[in-house]
Amino acid sequence: MIDLYTAATPNGHKISIALEELALPYRVHLLSLSKREQKEAWFLAINPNGRIPAIVDRAADDFAVFESGAILLYLAEKTGQLMPHDVKGRSRVIQWLMFQMGGIGPMMGQANVFFRYFPEKIQPAIDRYQGESRRLFRVLDGHLKDHEFLAGDYSIADIANWAWVRTHRWSGVDIDDLPHLQRWRDQIRCRPAVEKGINTPPSAIDRDADDEQARQFAEDARQMVETGQSRAGGL
Repeated sequence: MIDLYTAATPNGHKISIALEELALPYRVHLLSLSKREQKEAWFLAINPNGRIPAIVDRAADDFAVFESGAILLYLAEKTGQLMPHDVKGRSRVIQWLMFQMGGIGPMMGQANVFFRYFPEKIQPAIDRYQGESRRLFRVLDGHLKDHEFLAGDYSIADIANWAWVRTHRWSGVDIDDLPHLQRWRDQIRCRPAVEKGINTPPSAIDRDADDEQARQFAEDARQMVETGQSRAGGL
């Protein structure tokens, strides 16, 4: 049994999708980010960085793993699935996983902050992060033109990138002129394990909507951004 500590974010959904794809038994522990449950001492003992997701593998002497990319690697290596066994194939998967961890995630995350959450619209910052997200999407689109998936067969690299790309509208970034990226996005969305994973837990809002619920969600996120841990003196 694996305990998953998570919330309805792209990084959280990476792990629930992988657990569903791998058919591993797991228990979900939903943390309220707005209540800063991820900063409580009991959770910091699992993840010193105070971020979701994290897992505890009860079948491996309660081994804790944090950072979503590290968790995906751990689960793939534990099961021998969603990752090639040969050196080159494994490297290709890790390269595209790092592409998401170092590029897609951070750039889309900053686009969310400046486009959705900050009360003051700082246009150069919005342009910077939306533009870089678009550039990275074009990289994906160009690669997917000649590849069904990112690194050979469907893998943790696809899961990691897809969990973020699917939320592109929330970041204010269109992919209407990226047909190969759209094909890949839609193909992965049809997988039963993906459907279960993105509803574990379900998002509080429709990220494609612009209604009062979405605006309230953005306001709550803005308050978390503005009262960041550095100001609060915590981790």
